[in-house]
Amino acid sequence: MRYQELNLDGLVGPTHNYAGLSPGNLASESHRGQASSPREAALQGLEKMWLLHNLGIPQAVMPPQLCPRLNALRALGFDGSDVQMIERAWQQAPELLAACYSASSMWAANSATVTCSADSADRKVHFTPANLVFNLHRSFESEQSGYFLQRIFCDRQHFSHHPALPASIDLGDEGAANHTRLYAEQDKPGITLLTYGQSTQGPQPQLYPARQSEAACRILQRSHQLSDANCQRVQQLPASIDQGVFHNDVIAVGHRNLLLLHEEAWLNQAAELAALRQRWGDSTPLYIEQIPATQLSVEQAVSSYLFNSQLVTTGDGEMVLIAPQESREEAHARRVIEHLIVGDNPLSAVQFVDLRQSMSNGGGPACLRLRIPLSEKELAAMHQGVVLDEGLYWTLQEWIKGYYRDRLSPEDLRDPALMGESRAALAELEKILGLPDLYQFD
Repeated sequence: MRYQELNLDGLVGPTHNYAGLSPGNLASESHRGQASSPREAALQGLEKMWLLHNLGIPQAVMPPQLCPRLNALRALGFDGSDVQMIERAWQQAPELLAACYSASSMWAANSATVTCSADSADRKVHFTPANLVFNLHRSFESEQSGYFLQRIFCDRQHFSHHPALPASIDLGDEGAANHTRLYAEQDKPGITLLTYGQSTQGPQPQLYPARQSEAACRILQRSHQLSDANCQRVQQLPASIDQGVFHNDVIAVGHRNLLLLHEEAWLNQAAELAALRQRWGDSTPLYIEQIPATQLSVEQAVSSYLFNSQLVTTGDGEMVLIAPQESREEAHARRVIEHLIVGDNPLSAVQFVDLRQSMSNGGGPACLRLRIPLSEKELAAMHQGVVLDEGLYWTLQEWIKGYYRDRLSPEDLRDPALMGESRAALAELEKILGLPDLYQFD
């Protein structure tokens, strides 16, 4: 059975702004309060999707979530009409209004953890939406993410949907940003790497929170029916978390039989890599590229987002790195990429993409997409209205230009017109994607 990796990219929403809501995400914190451009952000994300489509890679669109989250504002103690609640929140607790207006669901890598049907015991694709409990603004996303995924992957014969884990710090789950799948053959079980930062044993970061818990990884392994033989749990290096590595995809990326990671990515990394090699066996070469700190420091890795690149296989079978423009501009990161392309590994080319609007909020190419390995039957069974083709590409481009603001400052969140503009945009998007009643406009 032939599998392809569908990239489900988050479509940037019309309320994309720089509120700096994410401690430990250095880019988000450093751009707090600056004006954003929702239109430019959405168009940049769409162009990345179009690039992958033109490389022969299945590409689909994850709709943005409904903002502002009025139910959340009510739960946070604000009352009155919609307009009154927004104004009162702005006057009394602007950080809560920003949380309810956050467009961070654009980073679809945090929307869920997905298990390939070739890996699960019941041979179904499994989805568990992330609970994202460590940040208030992101915790609001879980319910809508799960619902969107159920609407898009609605065939129960092929897809199994689980509820998000209970909203407990002990079960913190940040989704596929901490999940890597390696495999030798498309139709055979691969190896799932579940990475966590929070553990009841061992060292912990001192400056920033460890968002993914080991307990959550164990639950995901059980519910997704992954065996111990093809699942490995790995702890992030606490010192790297304290330098801004809030997710594993900031310091490591893997695809097919190539794992690219910094030498300071994991705790007890030498032993973990040895265990990985033992799980892998000898049938097909496993290429592990460890980047030493002498070539690229953790600080440089975080600022360039080199490891937040995507590793993809094109329609011609070529492995390509989809890297942010910042990793070409940072001299150390650029040299690492140049070395990788000519090295003894499957990687043969790099494509740089401009995602500056997303990058300024702390999300690069890998953050924007959820990887979903699908067989041909599974790909055909999903809702086709979100699958990118030329017609949808041009329609979305015109839709963005017609509905999105070119500039949005933090003060603009109090503007009641923004709510109406956003709702009008999403009402039209329901029609474009063929997903009626996707949003509950209350």
